[in-house]
Amino acid sequence: MSCIIIGIAGGSCSGKTTFSRRAREKLGEDNCSILFQDNYYIDQSDKFDEDGGSVNFDHPAALDFPLMAKHLIELKKGNTIQVPIYDFSSHSRKKETLEFQAPKVVLVDGILILSQPDIVAALDDSYFIECDTDTRFKRRLERDVAERGRSPEGVKNQFFKQVEPMHKEFVEASKAFAKHCLSQKTYLEKADLIIDEIAERYL
Repeated sequence: MSCIIIGIAGGSCSGKTTFSRRAREKLGEDNCSILFQDNYYIDQSDKFDEDGGSVNFDHPAALDFPLMAKHLIELKKGNTIQVPIYDFSSHSRKKETLEFQAPKVVLVDGILILSQPDIVAALDDSYFIECDTDTRFKRRLERDVAERGRSPEGVKNQFFKQVEPMHKEFVEASKAFAKHCLSQKTYLEKADLIIDEIAERYL
């Protein structure tokens, strides 16, 4: 049985993952799973120089989108895929993979997914969560220092040298390909209602 593929896009730390996890919780884990763009980073271990250095993780070329597109096609057919695992501590792709079975609904979480025509073509629906730069930077700083062992200086350098320029060039432009745009206020105040609409439409 084929599954429904829904893209959840927006800038870094705009609230995509919070929204996706809330949706999975409300839709039920038997019905809904999340596929994260971050799993599809190419191996950067031979290029990584320093925290906040020259490797641009926010450019589409840093990700294996052809593999993700193939995986989405397989999921739509109801097939199980093997999702790569990216190790942020070593900036390498692990030998192990994550088995991902096709549920009724797959939420694809990622900042750049709507910038890729093959990914957009595989989506049945899509949402873009808008969020201002200051809020995204504050959230990114807190997350990367606490969860990824980053230095505050490295996070700041990366955000303003790479993250935000790539946001303006690729992420913000990709909003045009979303079927639904959610403002920061709409997302915060009406998330549960939006998720209920998703459930009514696809479950």
